[in-house]
Amino acid sequence: MKKLKVCWISAGVSSFIAGYLSRETVAEFIYIDIKDQHPDSIRFIKDCEKVLGKPIKILYPEYGDVDTACRVGGFINRPKVGAYCTKFLKKRVRKQWELEHSDYEITYVWGFDHKEKNRAQRITDTYPEFTHEFPLIEYSLSKNDCHALVMDLGIRRPVMYDLGYPNNNCIGCVKGGMGYWNKIRVDFPEVFERRAKLERELGCSCINGLYLDELEPGRGRMDMEIFPECGIMCYLMDTM
Repeated sequence: MKKLKVCWISAGVSSFIAGYLSRETVAEFIYIDIKDQHPDSIRFIKDCEKVLGKPIKILYPEYGDVDTACRVGGFINRPKVGAYCTKFLKKRVRKQWELEHSDYEITYVWGFDHKEKNRAQRITDTYPEFTHEFPLIEYSLSKNDCHALVMDLGIRRPVMYDLGYPNNNCIGCVKGGMGYWNKIRVDFPEVFERRAKLERELGCSCINGLYLDELEPGRGRMDMEIFPECGIMCYLMDTM
């Protein structure tokens, strides 16, 4: 069987550095373009492409944005179920790609950092049909290390980091907590209002038990909230 090593780039620093460290053996770099990403994400992807010296393939989901995916699914985010946009915008795209490459023996390169060894092990245990590599763990690199390496490589990191967000997820990520959403309210008020209307339309909320139009300004602390990078967690949502 033919072998193929793949790195899914999420427009975050961790996944890129993981791919960069494995660039000599990675055959395909893939990025899923979602309309809700900050426009600067494509600039970052193109800059990464130049440094890698290899093309980054861009895939487009059938439902291109969060609102559409949630409307199709009929809900936004549910405990133990997750976000419906995850299914349509990330996981389904990966599954379709795997189906089209079923004649390959696939190795995946993931951007889990050295603090995420348990999650990496769960991936290995849950998907034994694939081989998995975790370069950041292998080199004992943290997320801060990845930011420093991106800078050393001469790449300007995505603007969402400069705005104070821990990850370069979709703007208005439905997995965010109260602190995150209050920051979105300030930085991207139109997104906040759009998500608030979507919640009422579908009768469910992003924050469990609290609608955005009920969220008091000042509530929550984003630095205390668990807010994973969308790339890895969304591609592999059924393992978490």
